[in-house]
Amino acid sequence: MPTISIKRDALFEALGRTYADDEFQKICFEFGLELDEVTTEKQMITKEQGDNVKLAADASEEIIYRIDVPANRYDLLCLEGLVQGLLIFQNKKPVPKYEAIKPASGKLQELIVKSDTKLVRPYAVAAILRNIKFTKAIYDSFIDLQDKLHQNICRKRSLVAIGTHDLDTVEGPFFFDAKPPKDIKFIPLNQDKEFDGEGIMQLYANHAQLKQYLPIIKNFPVYPVIYDSNGIVLSLPPIINGNHSKITLHTRNIFIECTATDLTKAKIVLDTLVCMFSIYCESPFTVEYCQVKYPDGKLYLYPELRYREETVRVSKINNLIGTTVNADDAAALLSKMCLESKVVKNGKELKVTVPPLRHDVIHACDIYEDVAIAYGYNKIERKVPPTMTIAQQFPLNKVSDLLREPIAQAGFTEALTFSLCSRDDVSTKLGRKIEEIPAVHVSNPKTLEFQMWF
Repeated sequence: MPTISIKRDALFEALGRTYADDEFQKICFEFGLELDEVTTEKQMITKEQGDNVKLAADASEEIIYRIDVPANRYDLLCLEGLVQGLLIFQNKKPVPKYEAIKPASGKLQELIVKSDTKLVRPYAVAAILRNIKFTKAIYDSFIDLQDKLHQNICRKRSLVAIGTHDLDTVEGPFFFDAKPPKDIKFIPLNQDKEFDGEGIMQLYANHAQLKQYLPIIKNFPVYPVIYDSNGIVLSLPPIINGNHSKITLHTRNIFIECTATDLTKAKIVLDTLVCMFSIYCESPFTVEYCQVKYPDGKLYLYPELRYREETVRVSKINNLIGTTVNADDAAALLSKMCLESKVVKNGKELKVTVPPLRHDVIHACDIYEDVAIAYGYNKIERKVPPTMTIAQQFPLNKVSDLLREPIAQAGFTEALTFSLCSRDDVSTKLGRKIEEIPAVHVSNPKTLEFQMWF
């Protein structure tokens, strides 16, 4: 389950009111989320890297909410999506209508996919956000959402890699090709020197964040690359973007490209990104189409932003959840979850509209679950199941239970420990030298508590 870090004051400002920590925790629970921790940036750095870190001295003391989000709710991975979801849930905001449009000139930007890409990364989708307005906070959120998507649905860029570019610094049509590493030359993001593909691999071989992505393409004879009509390289997916087209606070038009080994995941990522940040466009909730041309000559328009309809029976909702809601109430509950619904067939069924930002809804069961969340799990009456089953204890657990009591009576204390522990736990605190302890050390531990396996 992903955890997002949101600045409390920015969150409350966007929600239009302030909450006590317990009050907000209750709202999160009702919405199907969990407020995991109330902390600060300084506390987070200290927890992960210890007290003797220079970063902690300059870190902010601003309150941060760490919120656990369901792994398939990609629309809740940023401040914009979380605020929108909560406001709709509280009936303070209508469900937005997303729309993909063609440019006023009628001429679409085009991304042409070359045949050699099938050797390494065969799919690509693209879109344009026009007349967007960035602030520092919006810019940071835009970058952070990309990182969250990369770590989640993109599976650390192995399935999908996102590239975002200042459209006004490049010129279409754009080309997605695969070339030998020595034939790819450009200045990487935030660098001032040109490198070829092999040089890029050497440059980032020890980079804290990017080194993990190098093996995705390193052993291929060709590397994927996106460039414009003038030959300017936009990105070397899934490693790094080019410095020429980098986005700044002054960027007004954004060209978004997603290259992938999984086309379905690429569509979801693109839909999520444009739905969340089209709110800042001059014409909110509108996105400009891009035309993608594949080697076989087929043309596709992205983003799809597809709405679809599902029909569910009210009686089945009540039977599965254990409620007695009528059709109108069920429709209202679903609308709170961004699933606009209409009552049909004399109140026996609901026609549910699934928007493009709810890619987690893939079956009627997901709709039933959203009714349960909006209704409130704590409000559902507890009942004895109407069916009876025969079960038996797992043999290993049975043996453990039989041994546990006599061993405890013999004076022993049972302890359940983590597989990983800190270096201090097995060395300094025991008066031993860490070099003398046979153990497996984690090269980049996430926190001080989990540094080695002993």
